[in-house]
Amino acid sequence: MFLKIQNLNYLLIFLILLISIIGAAGLYSAAGGSYSPWASRHLIRLSILLFLAIVIAFIDIKLIYKYAYIIFIFSFLLLLSVEIIGVFGKGATRWINIFGFSLQPSELIKITIIIALARFYNDLKFSEVKSIINLLFPFLILFLPFLFVVLQPDLGTALSIVILGIFILFASGVQIWKFAVGASAVIFSIPLLIKFLKPYQKDRLISFLNPEDDVLGRGYQLIQSKIALGSGGFSGKGFLEGTQSYLQYLPEKQTDFIFTLIGEEFGFIGTTFIILLFFLVITICFYVSIKSNHIFGRILSIGVGTNIFIYVIMNISMVSGLMPVVGIPLPLVSYGGSAMLSIMISIGLVLNMELNANIKKLNNA
Repeated sequence: MFLKIQNLNYLLIFLILLISIIGAAGLYSAAGGSYSPWASRHLIRLSILLFLAIVIAFIDIKLIYKYAYIIFIFSFLLLLSVEIIGVFGKGATRWINIFGFSLQPSELIKITIIIALARFYNDLKFSEVKSIINLLFPFLILFLPFLFVVLQPDLGTALSIVILGIFILFASGVQIWKFAVGASAVIFSIPLLIKFLKPYQKDRLISFLNPEDDVLGRGYQLIQSKIALGSGGFSGKGFLEGTQSYLQYLPEKQTDFIFTLIGEEFGFIGTTFIILLFFLVITICFYVSIKSNHIFGRILSIGVGTNIFIYVIMNISMVSGLMPVVGIPLPLVSYGGSAMLSIMISIGLVLNMELNANIKKLNNA
């Protein structure tokens, strides 16, 4: 145990801590220079969930491998429970209450998808990956959560599940022509899919294409976000000096649009620094993937890195007007317990994979 503690990737832990503390500072600013209500809760969650990540790092990897499918089924049942006991909020039913805590199962399901697919491809021979029949199980693992997340409705998380799945399948050796066939099917079905969009989702799409068409309505959030980002300039207006935030022009500044608040107060330097930190975290995940001797660790680590990349790229693209507003948080920075729980579990898994990188086979567990 002592040797494992010595071999923990403390650089990764430090980066996670630093990003989370920057998030706490942003939440402190979003509350007008107060720890209440967001920053204090964010720091409490950080303390508890970082401890959880370290505990996960020391769990026997063979247990994680052995119960991979059961872990996925459990998280899928939580996702199904949203349809029965889900709590309605912000125009959707995405949360469930467990012992007084609000949990969003769609955040957790992404991690268990990675675990399940990592086990599946670990158990396949490389020659079997090319078989179309062996695409059926991964398809179900991805499609069922996607379907129930769309029904909540949560189009942003559903889209991130699809992108995550594509990355994992590609990394696992699935042939490119199969992705081309799938992409063609999606493109031809776009007119049909648009018909199933909710009115507010269509408004978001329209506001993305032309936010100036309704500057005080559906385009307001995106326009104010662009103004805040642009007004930060190179070095920003200074901590607690963000006028767009303090004058309440910037909606959801503590959650999905926290990157905008940081951009206004710390400018190009501050936003670039955050992106660099995330880049280092993702790089470490990919390094652990390369380092692992077993397929399970390789796919799991690259899946975690890809999931973090999707969070970051979608959130930053969303708040800067490069894609429609889809409600994706900036991990460890935005206020929200479910996203932080998901990320901390995944970081614990990467730490675990690195500690057990030299194991060559898990099949005999």
